[in-house]
Amino acid sequence: MSGKPIHIVLAFDGHFWAPAYALMRSICLSTKRRGDLNFHLFHQTLNDVQRADLDKIPPEFGAALHYYDLDTNAVFLERFGNASAHQRWPLIVYGRLMIDEILPPEIDRVIYLDCDMMVRAPIEQLYELDLEGHPIAAVADPWSVSIISGRDMAHKTKADLFDPADRYFNSGMLVIDRQGWREAEPMKVYEKLVENGAADRLYYDQDLLNLIFMDNWLALEPIWNLLNPRSTSHVHNVAILHYTGEFRPWNLVSGVAFAGMYRHTMTNELFYRYMRYRWKKWWIDFFKKRLGMK
Repeated sequence: MSGKPIHIVLAFDGHFWAPAYALMRSICLSTKRRGDLNFHLFHQTLNDVQRADLDKIPPEFGAALHYYDLDTNAVFLERFGNASAHQRWPLIVYGRLMIDEILPPEIDRVIYLDCDMMVRAPIEQLYELDLEGHPIAAVADPWSVSIISGRDMAHKTKADLFDPADRYFNSGMLVIDRQGWREAEPMKVYEKLVENGAADRLYYDQDLLNLIFMDNWLALEPIWNLLNPRSTSHVHNVAILHYTGEFRPWNLVSGVAFAGMYRHTMTNELFYRYMRYRWKKWWIDFFKKRLGMK
């Protein structure tokens, strides 16, 4: 079975190559249109061994991979080299803001997915949605009020940007119409916020995207981006699981929904190799911090 190409964008650095592989594999396993899948990989710090793992997707499923190295993209580095970042939100998350500038011009629609996800439904159901004239489709973030207002919901630091009653989406899953995205001029909005200092108060690029598309996005059912799924009994019909909480499915003991399925989707061999990689990195970072090294 085949049809029009399905274009999916992932953005990740070398520390997240294994979850990116698991996400792609979950998408492939959940559709019969595997040959239509085109994965556009915005990446940083990806080494040859990690790329070799990712390159197992095409021979297994017939899907296509397209690599975009943002370490060599001068425009990306100039724009976002000093952007707000954190261990859980590295600079690569800003790569999606350049979707229109990086992807080939003939692509008119894409799905963007965070790599801490697992897909359990045919992705074409999402790709072929009627966006009803909106530039993007997304799922409302259940923690939007606390994100906008802060832990005490005092609504001080962002009162000039958001109202707690504003509709607010989680940016981990986006269906994007490129024409509408282009007309919203996300880079111009970002540059203006940097210029007036407001960018320092944003919740990374999720706040930025909500400012750009405020009241101009199609709200989808939560099944398309279920955050922090903990109980399998409550999420058996979910299309996309988004493991945003403290517990992650690539940990040996995670307590998240479908942890066993996730491990087998990543494959046992890569799962345990990735676990060893993460433990080694944790100890290296720990001792560097204790020794005052960067």
